[in-house]
Amino acid sequence: MERECQEALLDTPSLPRYTFTIMKKIALTGIKPTGELHIGNYFGAIKPALALAETYDARCFIADYHALNQVKNADQLRGSIAHVAAGWLAAGLDPEKILFYRQSAIPEVFELSTQLMAFTPKGMMNRAHAYKAAVQDNLERGADPDAGINMGLFTYPVLMAADIILFDADIVPVGKDQTQHIEMAQALAQTVNHNYGAEVLKVPQAAVVESVAVVPGLDGRKMSKSYGNTIPLFCGEKQLRSLIMRIVTNSQTVEEPKDPEKSQIFLLYKLFASKDEQDALAARYRAGGMGWGDAKAELFRAANRVLAPLREKYEHLMADRPALDAILARGAERARPIAAATVRRFRAAAGID
Repeated sequence: MERECQEALLDTPSLPRYTFTIMKKIALTGIKPTGELHIGNYFGAIKPALALAETYDARCFIADYHALNQVKNADQLRGSIAHVAAGWLAAGLDPEKILFYRQSAIPEVFELSTQLMAFTPKGMMNRAHAYKAAVQDNLERGADPDAGINMGLFTYPVLMAADIILFDADIVPVGKDQTQHIEMAQALAQTVNHNYGAEVLKVPQAAVVESVAVVPGLDGRKMSKSYGNTIPLFCGEKQLRSLIMRIVTNSQTVEEPKDPEKSQIFLLYKLFASKDEQDALAARYRAGGMGWGDAKAELFRAANRVLAPLREKYEHLMADRPALDAILARGAERARPIAAATVRRFRAAAGID
């Protein structure tokens, strides 16, 4: 966000006063509306992204056009968009501090994407991880290499580059396995700038998140929709208790001492409990005399204490869809002038202004 400050040099009326602008660097986060948010998303992605607003001009968008590659049912996509929007707002996104909008509400995204296509080598798209993985899967099944692969998937990195470059992002927080998309956006911005001999587009940088919380799922593996081991972020109290009671444990008896750091129950508990609470429960683990049912009950109490207020906010937001849509519409109104400025720079440089 911009802050305009006025500063007097010494406290002397005869000296001039200066106005200067301090700009925060821009951080951009994209959210694809596919599937139900779970607590792994909350601790691994949502909280870290929202924390950026303390030091960056944070911008978040719902990547609904990206979701079309997977979701072909209109009602399902509408529901997913609302779910993700309400979920991030309930989790603490302040639309007055963070620019929050839908990708599909910004037509400049698609204009810039088309412009970038003219500078995108096909070989670059051939090397994109998602496309290569889809081709490899087809080959392993003995199918045609391009079976089921649409151009949305093939050109996915270009649309993502447009998302990033359009809003002058300085950094894009990503995991180690997602840096390729940022590298492609960098390459495209640099190619455009080199071609026109000017800094037409800002070159983004990947902010690799080294310490993303790895949240264990019900079966002990990383919590993931693909494993079917998630705990939905906004599930009801009864379902939350039921899911926690299903967490897989070993065969240690009640009397045996247990190592808390080797228990996924305790690792989940640490996400919700205070340091004093963690120390107290860890001592009970090590002392023996506590069964897995007791440990799960402690986890439920701590988790429900944190999640209940989020659940209440989420349900309130989902009950008033026009108000939810209005929040995203206001975000788009604020976002479009920024996007338009980037497109104007490209048009002027290219000679089509």
